[in-house]
Amino acid sequence: MRHKLGQRKLGRTSSHRIALLRNMAAALIKHEQITTTLPKARELRPYLEKLITLGKKGGLSNRRLAHARLLDEAQEQKLFTTLAERYADRNGGYTRIIKAGYRASDAAPLAVIELVDRDTSAKGQDSGPVLTADEDEFEAA
Repeated sequence: MRHKLGQRKLGRTSSHRIALLRNMAAALIKHEQITTTLPKARELRPYLEKLITLGKKGGLSNRRLAHARLLDEAQEQKLFTTLAERYADRNGGYTRIIKAGYRASDAAPLAVIELVDRDTSAKGQDSGPVLTADEDEFEAA
């Protein structure tokens, strides 16, 4: 029986699962909306909501707890400043999961997980290397 089994294993070892949640949480804080599979989104939701609650509480000990779970300085800073201010009046329910159909290759159910009252300009921000004019000329040659 499955009684009182906590989280989904997602077909990964425990260390891989922890790394996956850390990376997805950092990506969601950075971009405020990501597309992933439905089970991963459902597993990420409580992980991130607890992080946002730590950010709202503030303080050194909560910052250290968040750092241990996130390991990304820039996203930790955003968590304790921008997101803490944005959700100061909200008691939980910081994320929204929207089903997004099925992946074509393996028919895995997809979902979009996003922050409620998100900043739409954060989507896709700093999401990869950007070519400058000098690099374009170098590649053309």
